[in-house]
Amino acid sequence: MEIRSYRAVFDLERRIYRVDRLRLNPGGIPLRGVIYFLAILVATLLASGLPLVGKAIGALPWYLRDLALPVASATVLSVIRIEGRPFHLAAYALLRYGAGARRFAGMRSCSAPGTCWRPEEIVMLPDGSEKKMRRLRYTGPGAVLVTAAHECIETSGPLGAPRLRLRELPEQRALTEGQVIALARDIRLRIG
Repeated sequence: MEIRSYRAVFDLERRIYRVDRLRLNPGGIPLRGVIYFLAILVATLLASGLPLVGKAIGALPWYLRDLALPVASATVLSVIRIEGRPFHLAAYALLRYGAGARRFAGMRSCSAPGTCWRPEEIVMLPDGSEKKMRRLRYTGPGAVLVTAAHECIETSGPLGAPRLRLRELPEQRALTEGQVIALARDIRLRIG
């Protein structure tokens, strides 16, 4: 006999052998079976209140509905094992698999094949390595560091929206220290 894991050796099923002075069968009743019985009994009682299913369940005699069917179902569910797992763990794994993603890439769910990937919006700002200032439009909030000699012109756009325009001064050297221009919300900056 090959034992792949000590967990299989110590995986003892809890059983009930006696209730007070009443001795049950010699093999005992599995605790999992009692829990299955109670769960099936509660489900039966809840289903008997439903309109269509309730009539079908109500047609059965009480001893069959409240005793025989839950005991037989609990016995079957406590005995069967799917891939070595008890029924409730196997059912949970199957539900998780059914509700989970079907496609994976890099251990993450991904879109179906053939769908078009579009990158998110990218903000590209010049780093100032060119000699001239590049044309740019930016809406605040934010801050702009300007290292070239420039002229700042404040204007107002349609509906009185504030705008700021930077224009590079010709034939001027770069500033020794850059100037930071802070932009409040909804203020538009235009360079060039």
